[in-house]
Amino acid sequence: MTHEDEDIKLLLTEAVPPLASPPDRVGAVARRVRRHRQRLIGTSALAMAMTVALGVAGVQILTGGNHAPPSQTADDSGGQGRWTSCADAAPEMATPGFRITAEDVVVLPRLDGDFTPTAVVICGHETQRRADGGEDIVATERRADDVAALVTALRLPDESSTNRGGCFMMLALAPWLAVVDADGRWMRPGIPLDSCRKPRPEVREALDALPLTTVATRPIAEVESAEAATAGCSQRWKDMLSVETTRKPGPRTGALPELFPAAQQIRLCVYQVPKSAEGSDGEFAHGTVLPADRRAAIEHALDAAGPAESCNGHASRFALLWSVAGGDPQTYVELDGCHRIMVVAASDGPVLAQGDAALAELIDKP
Repeated sequence: MTHEDEDIKLLLTEAVPPLASPPDRVGAVARRVRRHRQRLIGTSALAMAMTVALGVAGVQILTGGNHAPPSQTADDSGGQGRWTSCADAAPEMATPGFRITAEDVVVLPRLDGDFTPTAVVICGHETQRRADGGEDIVATERRADDVAALVTALRLPDESSTNRGGCFMMLALAPWLAVVDADGRWMRPGIPLDSCRKPRPEVREALDALPLTTVATRPIAEVESAEAATAGCSQRWKDMLSVETTRKPGPRTGALPELFPAAQQIRLCVYQVPKSAEGSDGEFAHGTVLPADRRAAIEHALDAAGPAESCNGHASRFALLWSVAGGDPQTYVELDGCHRIMVVAASDGPVLAQGDAALAELIDKP
C-alpha cells in the first residue's frame, strides 16, 4: 500500500461514520426548522473535498452532517420583491463546503399555476484555476431563460416512498435554485422527489439540459496559491511523520533506503503547521526543484543520519522531498522540534532516522 493509499484510508476512516437508520419524517422536519432558526452554516471540507455541490442535483457519501439547511424555508422562500443576485439571495453559498440536500428543499413550496417562471437562476460554488496558476473556490451565479422542461418537471408530484430496500444509502444533493417571472419576482420552489428521496430523474435531466450562462463569479477561498502551483507543491500536506509515529506499532528505525532516485529531479516542499493544530496539515511555505549542488548537499546530510532518538514532540515546520515524477520514496524532515527524518517506501514501510538543526537549515531556505 502506497503512502497515498494509507492517507486516503486514514481520511476515510476518520471522516465516514457508521450509517444509521433514517430518522422519522416528523422528527426530520422539526430538526430542519430548528437548524434554520439557529442559522447554522456548514463548515468546509477542503479536503474537499474537496466534494462540492456545483449547482446541480447529485449524491454524496454521508460525511457526518457538515451540511446546513438552506437559509430560506417554506414560509420565506422568496417571491417578494425583485431578483437581484446570488450574493444577496443566497449568501450561504459563499461558504466553502456548504451544500443543500434533497430533504432540505422538500419543505419549500411547490411551483403551481399562480407563478409563471421565465428564467431560472442557480447559485453554487466550484473551483477555478487562475491565470497565475493558483486555484480558488468561487461562488457562481448561472441563469437560463429556456425553462419549459424544468418547469414541467418541477410541477410533478413526489413519487411514492418505498421501504428503501432498493435505495443506496447516499446523501442526495440538490441545487440552490430560484425561478424568476417576467416581472423579476422570484421564489425557491420545492423539488419533487423519487421513491428513494432523491430529486426525480425528470428534474435531474431538465437541470442537466439547461443552457446556463454564467452571470457572475466571485472568489470566496483560495485552494492553491500561485507560489505553490509554480513550485509544483500541494497547498496543504498532512504531517505524515506525526501520523506514523503515533500509530502502534510505529515506523521502524534503521538504515535509510536510497533517498533520491538516480537521474530524477527532486522536488522540495516546505510546510508550516499552525500552533493550534500541531500534528495536523501543514500550509505551503516555499518550495522548489533542487538544483544539482543543493540536492547533493542535502542527500549527503541525509545519508549521514543516525538512529532516531526518543522524542514525542510535534514539529511546527516540516519538509517533503520526492521525485518530480511522484511516487516513492518520500522523505519527510522535521525542521524543528525532534528533527526526525522519515522515509516512506511502498516496498519497505516507513523508516525513522535522526536529523539535526544543520540539516534543517540546509533545507529550509527559499
